[in-house]
Amino acid sequence: MSYVAPVKDMLFNIEHLAKIDHIAQIPGFEDAGLDTAQAVLEEAAKFTEGVLAPLNWEGDKNPSSWKDGVVTATPGFKEAFKMFTEGGWQGLQHPADFGGQGLPKTIGSVCGEMFNSANMSFALCPLLSDGAIEALLTAGSDELKATYLENLVAGKWTGTMNLTEPQAGSDLAAVRTRAEPQPDGTYKIFGTKIFITWGEHDMAENIVHLVLARVQGAPEGVKGISLFVVPKFMVNKDGSLGARNDVHCVSIEHKMGIKASPTAVLQFGDGTAAVCANGAGPGAVGYLVGQENRGLEYMFIMMNAARYGVGVQGIAIAERAYQTAARFARERVQSRPVDGSIAAGASIIHHPDVRRMLMTMRAYVEGCRAMASVAASAYDAAHHHPDAEVRKVNQTFYEFMVPLIKGYSTEMSLEVTSLAVQVHGGMGFIEETGVAQYYRDAKILTIYEGTTAIQANDLVGRKTSRDGGQTGKALAAQIETTEAELLKSGTADAVAVAKRLKAARLAFVDVVNFVAGNTKASPNAVFSGSVPYLMLAGNVMAGWQMARALLVAQEQIAAGNDVPFMQAKITTARFYADHLLVKAPGTRDSIVEGADCVTALALDSF
Repeated sequence: MSYVAPVKDMLFNIEHLAKIDHIAQIPGFEDAGLDTAQAVLEEAAKFTEGVLAPLNWEGDKNPSSWKDGVVTATPGFKEAFKMFTEGGWQGLQHPADFGGQGLPKTIGSVCGEMFNSANMSFALCPLLSDGAIEALLTAGSDELKATYLENLVAGKWTGTMNLTEPQAGSDLAAVRTRAEPQPDGTYKIFGTKIFITWGEHDMAENIVHLVLARVQGAPEGVKGISLFVVPKFMVNKDGSLGARNDVHCVSIEHKMGIKASPTAVLQFGDGTAAVCANGAGPGAVGYLVGQENRGLEYMFIMMNAARYGVGVQGIAIAERAYQTAARFARERVQSRPVDGSIAAGASIIHHPDVRRMLMTMRAYVEGCRAMASVAASAYDAAHHHPDAEVRKVNQTFYEFMVPLIKGYSTEMSLEVTSLAVQVHGGMGFIEETGVAQYYRDAKILTIYEGTTAIQANDLVGRKTSRDGGQTGKALAAQIETTEAELLKSGTADAVAVAKRLKAARLAFVDVVNFVAGNTKASPNAVFSGSVPYLMLAGNVMAGWQMARALLVAQEQIAAGNDVPFMQAKITTARFYADHLLVKAPGTRDSIVEGADCVTALALDSF
């Protein structure tokens, strides 16, 4: 169950697809070129392989535990988190002004993949902190930034997102947690939040909860939601920790996967705290972030950061599953090869169907990794490029890609982890091989931070219908340019990939036109195919990046650079086109021509 970080593939994407040399030309990123990327990735590989990966199975066997309001992390986690923070990993992508390293997302995101491949339960803690940091950087007052950011960036404190309530899952209009204004400008928070990842633990000195709540008299629905900082311990003016705030963990969930990550039920304002923070009776003390009734807007800053991060988690767990399956296939001896090449029993990697499963896993992972790397580069340009038009174009691209990275990469991870179990056969059903854990861990990825259907709703409503499909069609035009480059190359692999890419692109454009033209007039028809649309779009965008990778690999072979790796990249790109991209036209047909039968059956027939 060991893990080897795929540094070479990550650097290939960073250099050739994400164009790190362009990122390094942006003011502030001058030192963040390829050499820096390589140095950071190699250090991350050492830490993840040597420290985090060995704790992964331990976390599954000995999950975080709760007793009398106290949550204790899996043995070894606290020490690993201390090493994580001392290594500066929490602050990798955050501003130097608050103690971070200020590296671009292009580098930071692939480190995130390593952390999650090695130990997803562990990596969830810094992922949530990243979201809290981003929200405070964007919407927090100078006072809130001064009070909380440096310790969050250092990893001395950790952050959480508090949205969900027992009666309010994805429907945030139903949020009931209330916030009562106080004379000193603070608020008293009362309510219950559930599904709070790392909402209570013993790995950090303080936990900074970002909480959605309604101020008294606020409008109904999502327009009346505000965002508050609610610390576990109050922070004194000198930065030291004061009294325990009136928020505590009443239980943690028993889960299918990610068992080492405590999923807390938090109670705000029931007076349980031994000393109510400001001496004024029950109520968790909260500090308003930004303006009242704009909480959902600010929370979405966290959500978008987290959604990209969850997409990376999908890639990460799929990579870990692929590595484990490939290693088993090389070692497990079972049956003679069908081609008679070996007279006796051979390792199962000789069997064509096992090779098909391994290639499917490999192609999915490499395609999604490439897509995520390119999106990270766009994020960096969108946030830091000096030219406003360049920022705008890249922001539009990044926003279109986020639901695809989150939705497609996580759904992909379910298929890949399932295939890993299948490659192992009966041994895959046995916990000791490790792949059962990957399968269980992966399932949550399609659910939290917005289900696949919610990502699809975002893609349909905000990203396609709103602009009449212009962004989608602009991306299709870029894909067409890649097709032309493939045909110009003229190699058998390039021409074959061009053929598949063209068919997938045309299918994508048809669906974009269908969605843009029918969302208002026939919403049921469009939304019945929303998830298939997301899967088609993700498939095409990942396939496009694999096509670009093929072109780069051909150039590198011609130059004599790392020929075995580059040939493997070409083979994987060809497999992606012939086995995965080919799904696009069929998916198009089900969306455009098969909508009516989705909702045709009478409700009482189910």
